[in-house]
Amino acid sequence: MAGADTIQTAYSAPNVAALLDVPFALIFVAVLFLLSPPLAIIVLLFLALVFISAMLTLSSLRQPTREMTVAGGRRNALVGSAISAADTVRAFNAQSLIRKQWRTESSLFQRLIRSITGRQGLVQSISASAQALMSVAVITVGAVLVVQGQLDIGGMIGANILASKALGPIIKLAQMGESFAKARQATALLQEFAKIPMERTEGSALDTYTGRIEFQDLAFIHPGQRAPLFESLSLKLEPGALLPISGANAAGKTTMARLIVGLLEPTRGKILVDGVDLSQVVPEWWRTQIVYLPQEPGFLNTTFRENLQGANAKLDDAALNALARTAGLKSFIDQSPDGFDTRMENNGANLSLGIRRRFALARALATDGMLVIIDDPTEGLDAEGSRTVAEALNALSKRGRTVIVFSHDAHILSSAPYYMDLNSKPVPKMIKKGADKDAPTQLAAVPTPNKNPNAASAKKASS
Repeated sequence: MAGADTIQTAYSAPNVAALLDVPFALIFVAVLFLLSPPLAIIVLLFLALVFISAMLTLSSLRQPTREMTVAGGRRNALVGSAISAADTVRAFNAQSLIRKQWRTESSLFQRLIRSITGRQGLVQSISASAQALMSVAVITVGAVLVVQGQLDIGGMIGANILASKALGPIIKLAQMGESFAKARQATALLQEFAKIPMERTEGSALDTYTGRIEFQDLAFIHPGQRAPLFESLSLKLEPGALLPISGANAAGKTTMARLIVGLLEPTRGKILVDGVDLSQVVPEWWRTQIVYLPQEPGFLNTTFRENLQGANAKLDDAALNALARTAGLKSFIDQSPDGFDTRMENNGANLSLGIRRRFALARALATDGMLVIIDDPTEGLDAEGSRTVAEALNALSKRGRTVIVFSHDAHILSSAPYYMDLNSKPVPKMIKKGADKDAPTQLAAVPTPNKNPNAASAKKASS
């Protein structure tokens, strides 16, 4: 977004005023023509020379300015990666590689700067020379005209003043060539940024969401790929149902989680929430109805409190402490310098993976939604952390939440009588635990334990 500052600088008030002065150069020439046509023609020739050189310079600066922006971005990215992955650089002896790439990128960057500076200096030299030569030419020709009686001394002095006034705006325009070239490049980058599709801000919102979700002929294909990640997925989960989903790496677990959250659009088919197409629902409302724990948690560079309240602005201190206890974060926050007001640094990368996932769990629970989407909940957690996640899932299930958990952990897969296998391509298969036959395509709520603790936790229904 630094491009916005570049554009603002290029089109600042002094520069805009200089642009508005350019048409007045022709007015000065017109007045000079009334005073002395020969002198007006001389001034007009010098104006054309400076203006053409300015336009040629501006045109020639476009390509090197674009290349300099790209080179500067690569150089900054190299520095950023070296800082954020300092341990990786040291552990794998990548210092020499970083230095070599830095020298290469810096050499290219400096060469482009010299090219731009040289071209800008050339047009400034032409402008200064033109101004001096024009003054000499006006005085010389004016003196001849005075001797011939076609012009008096006062007219010659006035002509010289008008000539300087006419050339001044053109020289300023030439000097602003580099700023305008950078602004043009920044504008092009911002226009590309503006082409990124925006998330919907309109749609429907249900008064009450019960937790029912249905997939109808769902399919997804990554852009540029021919084979679908999965397709023809039809499944209905009643409120309170529990569905583990298994699959190897790159089988589509995270992609399916993002589809349910509304971060991706399916290639084919629909996701229905209480009978309403998810594509017709207001995304902001939908995110308040779900408990979402992503596989790779990311955070804002704000305080612990603000990261948690971002999911639910109504959280007070009592609710924050309750979330911290549930996620196993209470002792960590109590030991932090400023408690909940401690700031996240580097999007939370300075925290251990286990602590990040606990924070992500606390943030997910902040919404208290009816649909729970958990992606690899035990990854990066120790035994205590895994137990905390299991207890949270059990508590959510007992409270009637619909739970979809993505994992290849055998313990999680055994927590329900059915699970979905994404390793089955291209159509995912519902597997019934301890049986060779497929599971039904409609799962009911998990019953609360009663006198018969071995009762089935799901029952068959028509698809």
